[in-house]
Amino acid sequence: MNTIFIDRDGVINKRLIGDYVKNINEFEFLDGVIEAIRILKKNGYRVIIITNQQGIGKGLMTLEDLEKIHSFMMKKIKEGGGDIDRIYFCPHLETDNCNCRKPKTGMIDQALKDYPDIKKEDCFMIGDTKSDIELAKNAGLKSILIGDEELDSDLKFSSLLDAVKFVCGV
Repeated sequence: MNTIFIDRDGVINKRLIGDYVKNINEFEFLDGVIEAIRILKKNGYRVIIITNQQGIGKGLMTLEDLEKIHSFMMKKIKEGGGDIDRIYFCPHLETDNCNCRKPKTGMIDQALKDYPDIKKEDCFMIGDTKSDIELAKNAGLKSILIGDEELDSDLKFSSLLDAVKFVCGV
């Protein structure tokens, strides 16, 4: 099954510069995101979120806080006709040198184990940072950059909705 891996902060929801989204009051969907995920599901894509959540490792939020944010996000997406198949997250600090923190491939590797029908050559990693684009390269996925940064991605769009419309041909 074709799979789209999507970063969360800065692609799904507004990134808090210099801070972390620590509760649902701080979580704000970016324009067109719910429609984009609905379009992906309508076109038969598996949608997987891949996100670093260092705020947990820093003690700024708990695992329970993250679960509440993700439950809220998934509920709103379902209400809009979409669905998230799975969320993988890395709670570790950058200094922990774990295998799951982007741009390392641990979360993608786990997804490939959990979903053996994924064919990497048919997948995209959509993100807004250097670590997202490096993850795509490290994992052998096509990369889509969201935003106006100048990074070496395969494709670049201003929003998740624009990227999804291109991928799905709508």
